[in-house]
Amino acid sequence: MSDRAPQLVERRLPTEESRQLVALVRDIVQREIAPRAAEEEDAGRFPREVFTLLSESGLLGLPYDSAYGGGDQPYEVYLQVLEELAAARLTVGLGVSVHSLACHALAGYGTKDQQAEHLPAMLGGGLLGAYCLSEPASGSDAASLRTKAVRDGDDWVITGTKAWITHGGIADFYTVLARSGVEGARGITAFLVPGDAEGLNAALPEKKMGMKGSPTAQLHFDGVRVPDARRIGEEGQGFAIALSALDSGRLGIAACAIGVAQAALNEAVGYATGRQQFGRPIADFQGLRFMLADMATQIEAGRALYLEAARLRDAGRPFSRQAAMAKLFCTDAAMRVTVDAVQVLGGYGYTLDFPVERLMREAKVLQIVEGTNQIQRMVIARHLAGPETR
Repeated sequence: MSDRAPQLVERRLPTEESRQLVALVRDIVQREIAPRAAEEEDAGRFPREVFTLLSESGLLGLPYDSAYGGGDQPYEVYLQVLEELAAARLTVGLGVSVHSLACHALAGYGTKDQQAEHLPAMLGGGLLGAYCLSEPASGSDAASLRTKAVRDGDDWVITGTKAWITHGGIADFYTVLARSGVEGARGITAFLVPGDAEGLNAALPEKKMGMKGSPTAQLHFDGVRVPDARRIGEEGQGFAIALSALDSGRLGIAACAIGVAQAALNEAVGYATGRQQFGRPIADFQGLRFMLADMATQIEAGRALYLEAARLRDAGRPFSRQAAMAKLFCTDAAMRVTVDAVQVLGGYGYTLDFPVERLMREAKVLQIVEGTNQIQRMVIARHLAGPETR
C-alpha cells in the first residue's frame, strides 16, 4: 500500500567475509524464500529444497569447525543469519536453528573418530537434523524423561516416545536423550540415531496454530538398536550435554524472534505510511507513531541483548544467564510487536491478505519452545539468588 521500501537492518559485522555471507543470505531470501512463504505456510508445505540449497551454500553449519564442513563463523554472525532467515519465513529460520542444535552434541562431545565420520554429512552434506529431548509427560521437567536405552552387547536398544519434535518424521538424523541408568539427571545418555533406523516411526504431525510448514511430531522408538559407537559422550553425561545445547539453542530462538518482529514492524511501517485517513497518512497520527517507535525500540533492545550473549559465548565466557534473558526478552518482544502490527493494520491485519496475522501466530510458539519463558525466569533467578530451597 506504501511506496516506502522496507529498510534493511544495518548490521555491525566483524569481517568482510561475514558481510558477504549476509549479502548471500539476503539474496537467497529474496529469490527462494520470501516469494513463496505465505502460500507454502498456508498449504503446510515444508521447503526441503530450501534446506538443500542452504546446505550447498554452506549455511547449515556456520558456527562449526571448517575441518568437518562447518563455516567457522562466530555466534555473533550465525545468529544474524538466523534473524534474516526467520524474518522471511520462520519455518526456515527455526529449522536452521534446530538443525544446529541437533549437531551440537556430536560437535562438542563426540570423539574425533565420530566427528570425522558423521559431521561432514551433517554440516554440509544435505542432511537435516532434529533434537529429541521432550516427551509427552516430560517437558519443562526434562530430567524426568522415561525413554529407555538398555545396553545389549555392543549395542543400545532404545524404547519410548519423544514429543514436540521439530522435523519429526523427515529428519535424516536425531540427537536423542534417553535414560540409561538411575532416575534423575545423572542417568541420561545421548545418542545419534539415523532417521531410517528400524523400529523408529513418526506419528502424524501436530495440527498447529502457526508454523504449519514445519512438521512437529511424536517419535516412537520400538526397540531401536543403536551401536555404542553412536553414543555421544560418557554414559550419564546426556543431561549436561542437553543443557549445554539449550543454552546455545536459546540464542537461536532469540534471533528468530527478532527476525519475526522486524518483519512485522516493516509491514506496519509500510502500511501506516501508505494508508490515508482524514486526508493524510495514518503514520502522521501521534498515537500510531508512538506505537511504531515502541515496536522499533523493543526490536533494537532485543537484538543488542542476543548479540551481547553471543559475544560472551564467542569469547569462551559463561553466557547461560544472558542466553535465558535474551530468549525471554526477545520472544516476549516478538509477541508484543506482532500484536501491535495487527492493530496498526486494523481490520486488514486480521485477514490473510497481509502477513502480520501469520507473524503473530508464529511469534507465540517462540515463547514456548526450548524452555518456556517461565523456565527462563527460573534460570535467571537461580543465577541471581541461588537454587530454590526445598
